[in-house]
Amino acid sequence: MKNILSIDLNRWLQRQQETVVLFDSITAASDIAFMLNGEWDGSNGVVMPKCDEVAVKTAANLVGAAWCYQSATEAVLIRLSVDELLRRYQIGDRYFINANLRCTDLSNCCLSDINLSSAKLNLVNFSGTNLSQADLTAADLRQANLSNSNLSRTQLVRANFAKANLFQANLRGANLSRACFSDANLNEADLRGANLSQADLRGANLNGALL
Repeated sequence: MKNILSIDLNRWLQRQQETVVLFDSITAASDIAFMLNGEWDGSNGVVMPKCDEVAVKTAANLVGAAWCYQSATEAVLIRLSVDELLRRYQIGDRYFINANLRCTDLSNCCLSDINLSSAKLNLVNFSGTNLSQADLTAADLRQANLSNSNLSRTQLVRANFAKANLFQANLRGANLSRACFSDANLNEADLRGANLSQADLRGANLNGALL
């Protein structure tokens, strides 16, 4: 019995000493996990049994990645350029959690299945862009232009669309639970089958919207 308790205690202590480090792309996380003998979590995180910050910084610089600790209160990483985002997307990278793309032009792009959860996307031009089945959970989309965009079956839980333009946007089957649409333009938007539970629609323009 004592041996079992000792083993369990050692395992618990080992878990307490582990550090999770997040990177700004899934590719960088995979490469750095290999370089530093860490455990890649299949996404943009690496579990480090013992975190050497100098080694992490060196490895991140080698692959051109930004990083932060999982427990960071402000986990937004370096600002991504449109070219860098599209390059990574083209080679199969879909994880851009916490990315800062504020004020960029991503109009008429195909970004289906992308993960931009908690990203800073305010004032971004997504006009005509395909974001179907994307994950935009808790993303900041204030004053973004999403006119004629495809947001069908997209995860938009707690996303902030305050004063955003969603004219003729396709939101069919999207999860908009607890999203904020205050003063947003949803004129002629397609909201059929969307989950609007606890969504804030105060001041939103819903003229001609399909519900």
